[in-house]
Amino acid sequence: MEKCKSIFFHLTIIFLIACKPEGVLAEADTASQAYYLDAIAGSDSNDGLSPEKPLQTLEAISKIEFRSGDRILLANGSTFHGYISVNSFIGEKGLEITNYQPPGFSSQKRSKIDARGHVSGIFIENSSNITISNLSISANGGGIKDTPSSATNGMRCGILIHVKSNRLFQNIKIENVEIKEIYYEDKGFNRDKDEVTTPNGTQSYGWGIRFLNTSNSGQLNNISVVRCHIEQVSHSGIRFNNSSQLKFQEITINNNRLNKTGGPGMVLLKAENAKVSENHISYSGSPDDSRNWGRGSGLWTWGSSKIMIDKNIFSYANGPADSAGCHIDFNCNDVIVQRNLSLSNAGGFIEVLGNNYNCSYRYNLSINDGYRIKGEGNNFQEGKTFWLSGFAGKNNTRTGPFNTYIYNNTIYTKASILSKIAVDKASNGVLVANNIFHVEGDSKLVLGDQYKPDDGGEGTIENVTFTNNIFLKNGYWPTVALIQPEDYISGDVQFFNKGGSEIKDYTPTHKELVQDKGIVISKIDGDDKGLYLDFEIKEDLLGNPIIGLPDMGAIELD
Repeated sequence: MEKCKSIFFHLTIIFLIACKPEGVLAEADTASQAYYLDAIAGSDSNDGLSPEKPLQTLEAISKIEFRSGDRILLANGSTFHGYISVNSFIGEKGLEITNYQPPGFSSQKRSKIDARGHVSGIFIENSSNITISNLSISANGGGIKDTPSSATNGMRCGILIHVKSNRLFQNIKIENVEIKEIYYEDKGFNRDKDEVTTPNGTQSYGWGIRFLNTSNSGQLNNISVVRCHIEQVSHSGIRFNNSSQLKFQEITINNNRLNKTGGPGMVLLKAENAKVSENHISYSGSPDDSRNWGRGSGLWTWGSSKIMIDKNIFSYANGPADSAGCHIDFNCNDVIVQRNLSLSNAGGFIEVLGNNYNCSYRYNLSINDGYRIKGEGNNFQEGKTFWLSGFAGKNNTRTGPFNTYIYNNTIYTKASILSKIAVDKASNGVLVANNIFHVEGDSKLVLGDQYKPDDGGEGTIENVTFTNNIFLKNGYWPTVALIQPEDYISGDVQFFNKGGSEIKDYTPTHKELVQDKGIVISKIDGDDKGLYLDFEIKEDLLGNPIIGLPDMGAIELD
């Protein structure tokens, strides 16, 4: 009988361990450990278990099996060559990769990983509960010496988070990391001029922070990228790519600075429940290095749901196509672009592609966006002030966008810019209200010109509300466009400092034209859903409270 009880007890323990939730590792009996590395004063003959006896190289920790609660600490002032790789870590107490101040060393210069020739500075695969902070990473050329996963072939990243197992992983936090000069090829490499005409590039590139899910049904949830600085990478700064049936979930991207990325600043593919806020993205699609792709919007989404893009700055995007401040690519729903500054982006301001549902641009300020001219140089797409596109993929029928809400935006373009408008006849459900269109130059209707161009022609768009907008001058909106303004106001709102580049410069001073003249926004006819967040917001672009009827444009007056 006692033997039977013992067998039952052990089988119960085995069952409980087997049923432990994904992403959780049974705690080891031994205590967690900190591993210290110092490229200047360390030695690989040390045990690395104290700041007085640090290891010297990243290779020294490459075979350690990390336990829950462990820390990898890199000394300030040190430059480490190689990369850190973590595979299948799921400890409940987490794993931290960060810096430390070595004893007797006064330098405050952050520790650096030089990953030239390696797939990434930090490579995380099939892992949960990882925190990366206070480091600097570069990887300037050198091809690839190692490929820890076949999915990483031809790729160079500052930080690469990879999911390839059909399991749930969670809790990845990246904070205060500097990533600069991430290139696959060596300096002097020149791309063919046609490479930039492909949808995302076909060659090898460098990426800043990349979240990559190549599994069939795996998932990564609870991701944050906060206070990072990414500059001079040959493609995207922060990018989510996903081939799984399940989307990335619960994402926070806040207060990051991205500058001179060769591709888009940020890309969210198959993500859900994300907030992207208070980031500053400048010179995306930069052509400054011949290794760059040379095209890219500040931010774009694809196949994503419930995405809030709030209080960011998108400036000086470059490229022969796309390259808007922020655009909503096809197959999305419930994407809200609000309270952003969009400044001098070649591709334009509003860009909503096909098969998108219940998306919105509201309370944004657009300054001199959409100046690109098709046919000049390598440009194969017009820049546009306003673009509703039915494009839903090269071989797919044009469809949508559906139920698009565009309200309380302030749009300014100087006289030298031809303001271009494109409205695809596949669109259905459009609301355009309470906007200020201060367009000093001429306007023109153009066709949506993605890879499968709109064929134009007559059509009827159902469920349109285009009312209560201010136009600087009569005749701004092309009379041949398939949606036409009604009950509009003509006049000059008299900006505080027209032509400036600051938000406050576009505060209207003609109060009688603007104040309390907005209408309350409600559902488009035929739309039983509306926006996934309230139509009304509490504060405008400058943080001013919105009380009573809204003012016209993006800024609420006192």
